[in-house]
Amino acid sequence: MTGPTATVARTECRRTLRTIAGDRTKLLMFAAIAVFAFGPITVVALFMLPRLGEAVVAGEFDAEAVAFAADAATGGAALAWLFLVLMAAIRTVTTTGKVDKPAFLLISTRLRNTVLGLIGAEILLFVPWVVLPATVAGAAFAAGAGTVLPVVAAPVFALALLVAAVPIGFLIGIWFRHLITVYEPIARFRTPLLVLLGLVYFGSIVTGWFDVVTAQLFALLGDGPLGWPGHLLLLAIPNLGGSSTAAIAALIAAPAVCALAVAAAVPSARRHWFADPARTDDATVSRSDPSSSSRLESVLSLVATRPARTVAVTAIRRTRRAPIRLAYAGYPLFGALFFVQDVLQTGRLPSYVAVVLCLYVVWGAGVLFTLNPLGDLGRALPAVLTSTIPGRDAIRGRMIAGALVGVPLAAVVALVAGVASPLSLEATAALVAGTVLGAVASPALAVGVGTAFPRFGSVKVTNNREAVMPSKSAFVVYSAAIVVPAGAAAVLYADAAPLLAEISAAILAATPLPEAAAMSAGGIETAAWIVLAVGIVAPLVAYKYAVERFDWYALE
Repeated sequence: MTGPTATVARTECRRTLRTIAGDRTKLLMFAAIAVFAFGPITVVALFMLPRLGEAVVAGEFDAEAVAFAADAATGGAALAWLFLVLMAAIRTVTTTGKVDKPAFLLISTRLRNTVLGLIGAEILLFVPWVVLPATVAGAAFAAGAGTVLPVVAAPVFALALLVAAVPIGFLIGIWFRHLITVYEPIARFRTPLLVLLGLVYFGSIVTGWFDVVTAQLFALLGDGPLGWPGHLLLLAIPNLGGSSTAAIAALIAAPAVCALAVAAAVPSARRHWFADPARTDDATVSRSDPSSSSRLESVLSLVATRPARTVAVTAIRRTRRAPIRLAYAGYPLFGALFFVQDVLQTGRLPSYVAVVLCLYVVWGAGVLFTLNPLGDLGRALPAVLTSTIPGRDAIRGRMIAGALVGVPLAAVVALVAGVASPLSLEATAALVAGTVLGAVASPALAVGVGTAFPRFGSVKVTNNREAVMPSKSAFVVYSAAIVVPAGAAAVLYADAAPLLAEISAAILAATPLPEAAAMSAGGIETAAWIVLAVGIVAPLVAYKYAVERFDWYALE
C-alpha cells in the first residue's frame, strides 16, 4: 500500500489504537482476553508442540493418525477462514463501515483508496491476534521437529487466511450494515432483528446445534478450496505429505479472492456511504400514553406522595422511551449458558438454578431505576436539586419504580422456578417470600450504592447509541452486596461451615502460611451470621445515606 491508501490505513490503525489506549475498560478487556484466552493456549503450545514435533519426526504415528492430522489441518483452515470472515463482518457492521468524518474523507481521495485503506487497516489490526500466535506455535513445533519450515509456513498460512477473509468480511458487513441502517423496512426493526440473531446464536450453543453445524462444516469444507491453506502447514511438517499443488493454489487464490472482493466492495461502499440513512427515530420512539400514566399515578397515590409518584412515573416513562439504558441488566444472563444446556437435556430445573434465577431477579430489581439516581437526572440535575422536592421523596420515587416492576416479576419467577424444580411446597413458599422481599430491599440498597458512586457522563452502549449507565464501581459494589450475603445465607442453610473449614485447611496446608490461619467451622458460621446481618441492615442504611446525600449534594 502506497500513497493515499497507506495514509488511510495508517490513520485508521492509529485511531483504533488511540481509542483502545484511552479506554481503561477496553484495555482491561483485551488484557483479560490475552491472559485467560491466549495465555493457556500459549503455555500448552510451548510445552506440547516441541514434544509433538519430536514424535512426528521420529515417525511414532500410524497411517490413521497421519490422515487425522491432514484432515485437521485442512478442516481447521476452512473453519478458521469462516471465523475470520465473521469477525471482519462484525467489525465492519459495528466500526469499520461507519466512516469517521465522511464529508472530509470521502471527497479527499478516491473511494477505492478509502476501501483499500480500511481493509488494509483491518488486516494489520488482525495480525497481532492471528499471525503472532501462529508464529509462536510454529516456532515451538519447529524446536522439536528440528526444521525451520514451520516457522515460515505458520505466518504465511495465517496471512493467506487474513488476505482472503477480511475483504470478504468487509463486503458482507457493508451490505448487512446497509440493510439495517438504510433499507427502511429492515432498519425500522433492526433492534429486534439483532436481538433475534443473538438469541439464535446463543440458542444454537445451548442446544448443541452449533457443535453439530461446526462438525459438518469441518468435514464438508476441508476437502474444498477453503482447505487448501492447510496444505501449507502439512508441507512444512515432516512425514505428513501435504499437496504442493493445493498449497500453491492457496497462495494464488488468496490475493485473487482479495482483489475480487475489493472490486465488489468499492461500489458496495459507494452505495452505502452516499445513501441517506433510514429515518426510524420518529417511528420507533415510544410515546407515553397519558391514560396509562394517569392510571399509574392513581394507583401510586395510595402509597406515595405526589412528588414521589411523579419521580416514579417519570423514571418508568424515560426507561420506556430509551430501553437501551437497561442493557447492562442483561449481562449476567450470559452466565446462564453454563447450565441451560443441562436443564434442556434433563428436562428439570435444578434447585440451585431456581435459587440463582431468583437471586438474579432480586439483583435486577435494584439496577432498573436506582443504581444511578443522580446521574440519571442528566441536565435536569441542577433544576431538581434546587427545587422544593425533598430527598426522601426523590429517593422513594425511584425505589417505588424499582419495586413496582421487580415485585410482580419476582413473585412470578420464584413461583414458576419453585414449581419446576424439585423444591418442596414449603421451600417454594419460602423462595417466593424471600424473592419478593429481596425485590423490595434491593432498590433501597442500590440507591445508596449508586449515590455513593454516581456517573454523570454517557457511555457507548453500541457504536451508534450512547446512554448514561451506572458506574463500574457502583455495579461491582452493588453486585457484591447482593451476592456475599446470599452466599452467607446459603452456607448457613446448607450447614456448609464444616466443609468450608476442611477446604480452607487443605488449601493452607499447601501454602507456607501457618496452620493457625485456618478458620474453624464455628468461626466460619459466626462470620456468615455477621455478613448476613450486615446484608439485612445494609438497605436501610443505604436508603438513609441516599436521602442525606441528595439533600446536601453540592454541584461542582
